[in-house]
Amino acid sequence: MSIPNEIPITPELVAEHGLTEEEYAKILELIGREPTFTELGIFSAMWNEHCSYKSSKKWLRTLPTKAPWVIHGPGENAGVIDIGDNQAIVFKMESHNHPSYIEPYQGATTGVGGILRDVFTMGARPIAALNSLRFGSPEHPKTRHLVSGVVAGIAGYGNCFGVPTVGGEVNFHARYDGNILVNAMAAGLADADRIFTSEARGVGLPVVYLGAKTGRDGMGGATMASAEFSDDTEEKRPTVQVGDPFTEKCLMEACMELYENDCVIAIQDMGAAGLTCSAVEMGAKGNLGIELDLDKVPQREPGMSAYEMMLSESQERMLMVLKPEKRELAESIFNKWGLDFAIVGKTTDDLKFRILHHGDEVAELPIKELGDEAPEYDRPWKEPQAPAPLLPEDVPEPEDYEAAILTMISCPDMADKSWIWKQYDYLVQANTAQIPGGDAAVIRVHENGKAIALCADVTPRYVEADPFEGAKQAVAECWRNLSAVGAKPLAVTDNLNFGNPEREDIMGQFVMAIKGIALACSKLEFPVVSGNVSLYNETHGRAILPTPTIGGVGVMEDWRKMATIAFKQEGDIILLIGGHGRQLGQSIYLREVLGREDGPPPIVDLDLEKKRGDFIRAGIHSGLFTAVHDISDGGLALALAEMAIASRLGAQISFLPPGPAHIPLFAEDQARYVVTCKPGDAERIIAIADPAGVPAMRIGTVGGDALELEDVANIPVATLKARHEAWLRAYMEGEV
Repeated sequence: MSIPNEIPITPELVAEHGLTEEEYAKILELIGREPTFTELGIFSAMWNEHCSYKSSKKWLRTLPTKAPWVIHGPGENAGVIDIGDNQAIVFKMESHNHPSYIEPYQGATTGVGGILRDVFTMGARPIAALNSLRFGSPEHPKTRHLVSGVVAGIAGYGNCFGVPTVGGEVNFHARYDGNILVNAMAAGLADADRIFTSEARGVGLPVVYLGAKTGRDGMGGATMASAEFSDDTEEKRPTVQVGDPFTEKCLMEACMELYENDCVIAIQDMGAAGLTCSAVEMGAKGNLGIELDLDKVPQREPGMSAYEMMLSESQERMLMVLKPEKRELAESIFNKWGLDFAIVGKTTDDLKFRILHHGDEVAELPIKELGDEAPEYDRPWKEPQAPAPLLPEDVPEPEDYEAAILTMISCPDMADKSWIWKQYDYLVQANTAQIPGGDAAVIRVHENGKAIALCADVTPRYVEADPFEGAKQAVAECWRNLSAVGAKPLAVTDNLNFGNPEREDIMGQFVMAIKGIALACSKLEFPVVSGNVSLYNETHGRAILPTPTIGGVGVMEDWRKMATIAFKQEGDIILLIGGHGRQLGQSIYLREVLGREDGPPPIVDLDLEKKRGDFIRAGIHSGLFTAVHDISDGGLALALAEMAIASRLGAQISFLPPGPAHIPLFAEDQARYVVTCKPGDAERIIAIADPAGVPAMRIGTVGGDALELEDVANIPVATLKARHEAWLRAYMEGEV
């Protein structure tokens, strides 16, 4: 068979498509001829880093992905876990880093839209969205613009679609100056016995295009996301997709009706690489071929070429294998919702991916090699050098403890982020039981009181210093935050953001982080059920901080027993669970007060994490604790300050250990919590903790209008609150 080649294939054209000489040689070997321009584009889309995971899948296979409650692990649009009562939570996290730097509003908007589609493609109605954001230094000239655009984009899509945005995290660091991170997470609720997948089944069945029309926006988006930045970011603006949340809302409702009426054999959203990736993945997973006739694809622009249609990343589109007898019903549903419904192809039994356009066959490719047999690399890597030890005694005290605490509570990373989350509709759907600002969000999911908790965590400065320990800590903190509200942690999704994997040091960061995640998830029985890898996050050879974001989901049987961080009433006793800390390496105190980023991150003892987290959840469920907060950034002092700010109640802390106070106040040792209880319960809690091997000690009392830390600090809660809340608002208004 001879396929006309509309554009000559040159080495320069191959390189422009992000393919190496070796990869192009493999293409020639696979198909036995020179590819057409359209076929080159298809290979480029399917074999880029963003779609094929060619540098990472060797290591992703080492992650623990199974547990009795896992229904679907990695490999589908999203992970699925069983929460009982024939209910399942479907969730995933994805990155939209490069598009959000190029065009922050649309980049963030379409990141949210894409992750919502991943969830409802599997039959789940989205019930919550979160995000994990990393921006450059506040002093960088683009940072304010990027924050404003990204936050507006997240709000614009989530609010219009009607999903509550309930949690996340925001950090600033100069290493993100040229490459911000926008990681979007979503969770949905589905019937556990009615989950839909992308695996095509049956020969000669109709392949149906659903949703919005295809345009020229987002051309080459997946390939762009698989390359580092230089000075040409403005030229890449056409690769950024444009979102329409109202169309997506209609698309979701139409899909829900398809599911209700048993119309679907397989379904896949058109995300990265659009029509190409969705068709290839459906066919390859089902060991079937796919034939598409592009003349039948709904188009919103005239004269589109086959290449453009196959690589367009226009949003709000799905591809489905339809039960033939349901055609009229399915089409009527989409007509009702004002959306396109078009039969554009069929499944075949020859494992070929065929594309027809204007009567010509413009592509014929082996579908398995395009999809699940794309190139796989075992990149060389070197283990990062361990940081020099840092003894707590070698870290000087602050000249003024009160000034140090106020500096820390108001620094960009620790400052109040309500300027951001108040732009999100976090109450839509009326199931939000715990709003942003606590350790984890809580969403009611059942009329009998059941709820899920969600959070997203990572401390990039820890991962930079020690990728293994830092990645362990990301998992442990996520697990701890879920435990702190009373939820049993069940599973995670991850978003692994790193620099160029072709550099041995970057690949070493990635490998050691994977090892840390694998160990932590295994020990904590916290499997990885979905995720995303985002590589080449660097500009002019300067990589971002390694940022393996961990998104966690947990379940609680009764949301009314959940814990919050706010002190509840004067006279409550404050207990420290896990003992005083001594590790100050990579701490907020070290960075913000002393101007240093050195030393090792805190060591994570996973056995202690599990033992103490189980103890905390048991105390919450039995009603012993009136408030709970995990200790992380800023140590004990900032945990107490955040609890005081949340309640507008003070506290008197009077049981610090002998020696310099800055060590127990600012150390960031893990597996620790601050809890409060009624006065009559304090001794009982300590008595229960002792035989369980959990250190529990009384350190103070709730009351007054100031945070009093022995004889080193006495700060009015009003002052803490004012300083905590001031920075981000003032920064975004141009006052700082």
